[in-house]
Amino acid sequence: MFIATIVVSVVLAAMVAYSAARKLSHAPEVVASYRRAGVPEDRLNILALTLLAGVLGLLGGLAWAPIGVAAAGCLIGYFALAIVAHLRHNDAANLPTPLVLAILAAATLTLRLASN
Repeated sequence: MFIATIVVSVVLAAMVAYSAARKLSHAPEVVASYRRAGVPEDRLNILALTLLAGVLGLLGGLAWAPIGVAAAGCLIGYFALAIVAHLRHNDAANLPTPLVLAILAAATLTLRLASN
């Protein structure tokens, strides 16, 4: 079970790190995408730092389970709020990404709890 925890945690960490890097880029298409979900450009850096903290927590959680549990739980909350933002702003076209990441975070949390 721990091997599955490692694989899913690393995959989620890579996907979340990529998402953070895109936010930090402030590329016009990224800014436009977040603007459609109601997120102003000046919030992208703090969102990226939040995601990077999640990445560190996921990876640190492989060594100490409570950190991984906390990180996965926080990422579930983060992506749940992202889903709500997309729904509130009628941005269904960009809904699959936070939905998949929320599901992957839930799987990570489940595996981390089962691996203790």
